[in-house]
Amino acid sequence: MADLEVQLMALHEKVQRLLKQYQALQKENQQLKRELALHHAALENKNFIVNQLEQQIDVLQMNAKTQTDEEKKALEKRVDQYLKEIDKCLSLLNA
Repeated sequence: MADLEVQLMALHEKVQRLLKQYQALQKENQQLKRELALHHAALENKNFIVNQLEQQIDVLQMNAKTQTDEEKKALEKRVDQYLKEIDKCLSLLNA
């Protein structure tokens, strides 16, 4: 009879450990879901910015035909800066 009680106690302890482990994993899962939602929102925001910049590039390219060489170089420099900023944002999101 004492053997049965010992086995029952051991089983009870294992169940308690598993329950605690399960609760910890649930908590971690919820935290990861919140982080994922934040990353998705940030990514959507960056995609919106990228789309806006692409539209600006299209407009600027149409206007580029009437620009001087200095204006063209300044525009290229700004576009390059935008692209670097976008790349940086994307790399931060992927990190």
